[in-house]
Amino acid sequence: MTVQEGAFVAKHRYARITARKARIVADMIRGRDCNQVLDLLEFSPLRAAAFYRKVVASAMANAAQDEDVNVNRLFVAEVRADDGPMLQNRLRWRPGPQGRAMPFAKKTSHLTVIVKERPAEG
Repeated sequence: MTVQEGAFVAKHRYARITARKARIVADMIRGRDCNQVLDLLEFSPLRAAAFYRKVVASAMANAAQDEDVNVNRLFVAEVRADDGPMLQNRLRWRPGPQGRAMPFAKKTSHLTVIVKERPAEG
C-alpha cells in the first residue's frame, strides 16, 4: 500500500477484534465525509465502531497538522481491516466433552484509515 500525496493515514495495530467483524464497519464508512462518519460511528451498536471512531479522529488530527487542508472537506478515501496475529501467537484451550480439549483463537486485527481532502467545487 502506497500513500498518495495529500493523504493522511492513521492505524490501530493489534486491535482486539476479529478482522471479519471490523470489515462490517469498514464497509459502512468507506467513501463518506469524516464528520458524517464520526456521527455515524458514535451511535453504531457494533463493537468495531468504537475502534474506528478513534482511528478516524486520529487521521483527521493528522490532517489538521497541515495548514493547507480544510478539515471540513475531508473524506474517508480508504479503510481496511487486515488480519493480525493471534493473541500471544498461540491457540487457547477450553474443556470439551468427554475429557477432550477444544481449541479457540483470540484474534487481532490491524485497522487502517486513509483520509483525503475533497477537491473544491466550482
